[in-house]
Amino acid sequence: MNTSEVDYKSICIKMCDLGKTAGEYIRKQSALLLSEQIEEKGDHDYVTYVDKTAEKMLVEGLRKILPEAGFITEEKTDSTKGETLNWIIDPLDGTTNFIHQIPVYCVSIALKENDEIVAGVIYEINLDECFYAWKGGKSMLNGQIIEVSPRTDFNTSLIATGFPYYDYGKLDAYLQVFKEMMESTAGLRRLGSAAADMAYTAAGRFEGFYEYGLNPWDVAAGIIIVKQAGGIVSDFKGGNDALFGKELICGSPHIHKNMLSIISRLFSTFA
Repeated sequence: MNTSEVDYKSICIKMCDLGKTAGEYIRKQSALLLSEQIEEKGDHDYVTYVDKTAEKMLVEGLRKILPEAGFITEEKTDSTKGETLNWIIDPLDGTTNFIHQIPVYCVSIALKENDEIVAGVIYEINLDECFYAWKGGKSMLNGQIIEVSPRTDFNTSLIATGFPYYDYGKLDAYLQVFKEMMESTAGLRRLGSAAADMAYTAAGRFEGFYEYGLNPWDVAAGIIIVKQAGGIVSDFKGGNDALFGKELICGSPHIHKNMLSIISRLFSTFA
């Protein structure tokens, strides 16, 4: 298929359906998971048969939508590379929450065309909330348009973040940022799912989100959903390397500016 002929909206709707199907499977498995079925991929990094099975379901369904597209997947069930189109998949973002039956975890699917994310879906399983966006369209939540928060006062803003579970070499800088954010905003929240953090930022529930140590599958869908909701996405230096650069700031334009000022200053000083 010529990429100029790709119908992003149609593809995105099909992605939503697949995300919900995988989410329903994950929901049913949440009460059945046994401790001996939990594997440790690395320090504090877990995976279950549920992650792997859900990813296989997604890969199979997405291949039918765009047979020529490749895959970037968290659980490495498919490593085929497409010439221009590639799916980026996290079948279960928030696995630690899932294991502990803490109800914030998501299915995250994105389509990348060359270097641009052109469609994204984040399905938060527990609340049955499907956030999605495609190139040229608005960001949506269960069929309704969403936008980033209109708030401009940083002091009254609610900010989301994530705690690093590896790469502790940047911990001093992170803790300094955490301290200044606590002192400068209405509060910080840590949900345990970067996909949910970005979706909630797109919907205006959070004014902004930042984290380092991220992977492409954690943030790919969220990038387009935040952008199409009127938000700004960048790396910690204000550049465009949020997808593969392992660090991300996103939020409404004014709040993003405030966050970037703090983070860029402290990470250049302490990291």
